[in-house]
Amino acid sequence: MKPEQITGLVLAGGLGTRMGGADKGLVPWQGRPLAVHALERLRPQVGALAINANRHQDAYAAFGVPVWADTVAGQPGPLAGFLAGMAQARTDWLLTVPCDTPRFPSDLARRLGEAVLIEGADLAVAAAPEHGTMRPQPVFCLMRTSLHASLARFVAGGGRKVGRWVAECHGLTVPFDRPDDAGAFANANTPEDLQALGG
Repeated sequence: MKPEQITGLVLAGGLGTRMGGADKGLVPWQGRPLAVHALERLRPQVGALAINANRHQDAYAAFGVPVWADTVAGQPGPLAGFLAGMAQARTDWLLTVPCDTPRFPSDLARRLGEAVLIEGADLAVAAAPEHGTMRPQPVFCLMRTSLHASLARFVAGGGRKVGRWVAECHGLTVPFDRPDDAGAFANANTPEDLQALGG
């Protein structure tokens, strides 16, 4: 899959509850906002970039990419960001990453893209080892933008869990378990998590 077939979307639309209500994408890490780290990590992997944000949109716009707000009321979580991305993207594929995981793999798009093409799948999510088992990381998701109608129905019916929607689609899980993947999916849900990342 070529990068120009993919729009990369940084998800920064959450409430940051475990971060004391802070807008996580704007929280500094190593001298720059977390969302900037995510954008720079994604930039070489995709053809277009955007941010999903519902607060401080002017601050996010200053990073030089489009800012897409949720189109679903009630803060239904990451799936609202998926919907916003699929509605706005002008590519066949959308790759989502959260704003709070600055060390995600630099070949995330390539490996997920290879998997969906080999299997003829409609989406793929990353999985990483945790406590001896492979744990899905569902917000690291490469999906066809044509899944918008499917996801809109799921959310309209009260669906909120990414994993449950993924299970309803022709999707697959891609393991990221090489030695150089270690720690790639460590995220900053809390100030303590951010400190543990070395920020």
